[in-house]
Amino acid sequence: MAALECRDSASIAGRLNSSTKTTAEKWKRHIIRQLKLRDRSQKIMFQDVIMSYVKLLERSHQRALITQGILGSVVRHPFKTSSKESLSSLISYSEDAVQDLRKTSGELAYQVVELQQAIKIKDSVLDEQHASLCEVKRRLVVVEEEFLGLQARVEEVREGNFALKREYDALLERHHEMDETFRQEKVRGTELLEDMIQRKRLAAVNMNSKNEKRVRAREVNLQRELETAAKKKVNIDVGFVSGLSTKTTSQKGESAEKPEKCHGRLFRSASATSPRILDSIKELFEKKRRGNSVCSPEEDIYAPVGICLAARVPSKALHVLDAHELGINAVRFSSSSNLLATGGTDRVIKLWDVSAGMLHHRVSLDGSNEGITSIEFDPTGTRILAASYDKSALFWRVDDSAPKFTLTGHSRKVTAAKFKFSLRQVVTGSADRSVKIWDLHRAACIQTLEVLSYCSDVVCSEYFIISGHYDRKIRFWDSRAASCMQEVPLQGKVTSLDLCSDHRQLLSCSRDECLQVVDLRMSNSRRVFRADGFKCGCDSTKAIFSPDGNYLVAGSADGAVYIWNVNSGNLETCLPGMHSSSINAVSWSVSGEYVVSVDKSRRAVLWSDI
Repeated sequence: MAALECRDSASIAGRLNSSTKTTAEKWKRHIIRQLKLRDRSQKIMFQDVIMSYVKLLERSHQRALITQGILGSVVRHPFKTSSKESLSSLISYSEDAVQDLRKTSGELAYQVVELQQAIKIKDSVLDEQHASLCEVKRRLVVVEEEFLGLQARVEEVREGNFALKREYDALLERHHEMDETFRQEKVRGTELLEDMIQRKRLAAVNMNSKNEKRVRAREVNLQRELETAAKKKVNIDVGFVSGLSTKTTSQKGESAEKPEKCHGRLFRSASATSPRILDSIKELFEKKRRGNSVCSPEEDIYAPVGICLAARVPSKALHVLDAHELGINAVRFSSSSNLLATGGTDRVIKLWDVSAGMLHHRVSLDGSNEGITSIEFDPTGTRILAASYDKSALFWRVDDSAPKFTLTGHSRKVTAAKFKFSLRQVVTGSADRSVKIWDLHRAACIQTLEVLSYCSDVVCSEYFIISGHYDRKIRFWDSRAASCMQEVPLQGKVTSLDLCSDHRQLLSCSRDECLQVVDLRMSNSRRVFRADGFKCGCDSTKAIFSPDGNYLVAGSADGAVYIWNVNSGNLETCLPGMHSSSINAVSWSVSGEYVVSVDKSRRAVLWSDI
């Protein structure tokens, strides 16, 4: 047992000794590692000092060796230096060696001082570098935080871009589908429009043939009546006719029979050129107009409409005057041909009586806040519609100088204002790219046609509105459906439009220095009218048909009036010399007797062939 206990105690002691040795070895290894680490970290900073110190030790060792060598030589050869000279030389040699050693030690000491100063400088530089390193680390932390924020923001933006990309792809696919549907509908609409145009063309051809037959028959009958009336000539007893007015009332029965006989003689004696025959011809046409009244309900009265059998081409100026204080933009004859209206940039419309080849001022119509751009008489000649630069259209009665009401609603200047066929509505075109239809009973806009271009002029028929624009297009609108039925392209900006009296032809004036006549029955049929020297003076130059539809008249930038023959297409005449500036507008009287032209320098000229 004792032996076992001794073994156990020995084994325990051995284990303790082995664990103690192991712990000591670990601590030794740890200390060695720390020393090596300190040596690596501090050796670099003191490498220069250590090298200098090593060199200093080497020099000191050399000096010690030299000193020992000298002393040893003296000791080894005591007898050789017995002579006085040799001893003195040895002493001088040793003194020189000592001085050299002193000098070397001084230099080494100075180098030590310099190295210490260099160490201090490097320590300060090292401190500064440590400070800058800390600042850089701090800035690096801030930049890293910003980088992380920006990276998160980039991820958000990327996700948003992915979402927008998906939406864009969906919209693009939808757009392609709608575009394809639009193309199909457009092709279908074109086919329907061509079919409708073809049907309307056939109907127009049939209607035109019927109308031409009727017109020919009416002209033949009228010609026969004229020839019959022209062949019957008798003398007129003037004294007898004047004596009828002096009969007393007691002779009414007898006198009533005589005038009847006299009236028959007068009619039978009239020639084809007498005023009575012309009046009877006018009455035939006027009766035709009475079937379709053009008056409003509150003015449902008959108003005579002038008839022009043949317009006369003017050849000379009868009257020249400065009609306004500033430039004149618009001019228009009434249906009776004896009343003329002019409007200009002086904000006034002036009415002129035309008599004896002269213009006599009757009255001025005020009420516009800006210049007048266009003027329109109604067929009765009692009302005037005008467009103005003040974004409105104004409505006057001829016998009242103040406007009855004002139509406001456009956002830019109104360039044209025209009566519709029923006279209960008017149409205005504006620079705000819209055409508006107005109810005169309520003085309110009832319909707006949005256009893509500046509207320069409009004309109206019973169911259609035609507008000219700066984008070189003429647009045809169905006022019942408020849609554009057709577009006719031109080569220049459209400045004016005019309809022939029979509503079969449309005249347009454009900035490419030409006039075009479009046959409304066949819109592809166009005729172009040009002339050497003719130039469209501005964006609102007006060109019109003659009242019989046989001539075109327009003013040029050189102050001359140009007249073309519609049938031949040639220039009929040119009337220069009366205007000193560009002509803005012209008007031809319904009787076909007079033409008036107005210009930018406030001058109006009355032309005729008399």
